[in-house]
Amino acid sequence: MIDSIDRLQAEARACQLCPLAETRTQVVVGEGRVPSDLMIIGEGPGAREDELGRPFVGRSGKLLDRLIEEELGRTRDQVYITNVVKCRPPNNRDPRPEEMQACAPWLERQIVLVKPLVILLLGRTAVSRVLGSSGVGAGRSLTSLRGHRYDRSGAVIIPTYHPAYVLRGGAARLTEMRVDFARARLTLSGGSVEV
Repeated sequence: MIDSIDRLQAEARACQLCPLAETRTQVVVGEGRVPSDLMIIGEGPGAREDELGRPFVGRSGKLLDRLIEEELGRTRDQVYITNVVKCRPPNNRDPRPEEMQACAPWLERQIVLVKPLVILLLGRTAVSRVLGSSGVGAGRSLTSLRGHRYDRSGAVIIPTYHPAYVLRGGAARLTEMRVDFARARLTLSGGSVEV
């Protein structure tokens, strides 16, 4: 059993469990504080993340950093950030079910090692993977799942939009995402997150 984040990162970097291993530049495992009361999970690395080996470093990353600071009163290194899949899907397409399944043990172990009280899920792919049958793809849209809390193994799950979607969606989507981050802050401080 993998008992440390360093060991998990070393083993994940050698992963060959799916075809994404053939096209990646680097495995983007995750980064941040371990353990952490807050974990942020996106869908998968993009081109810049693949190049640098870090999650959320492009325009989406800049927005994420800003929301972490402005809405949570924290810095990026005070939370743990990862993705559902650890290798970049070609042309930044959505991860396929078999790719998410191949990465599932890495993500599950990260959750165990990070020990979050709150998990922010960024985008429909992350929501679908972590919430499973109660999430997107089970006949429910991400918009309908937002604003509610979900419990998973002692952590409160808060679904929200992916920063890339918000960058294309305008001020209204950004406001909604800010509200979701405020829900995370309230939950961490012992407040209610229901709307």
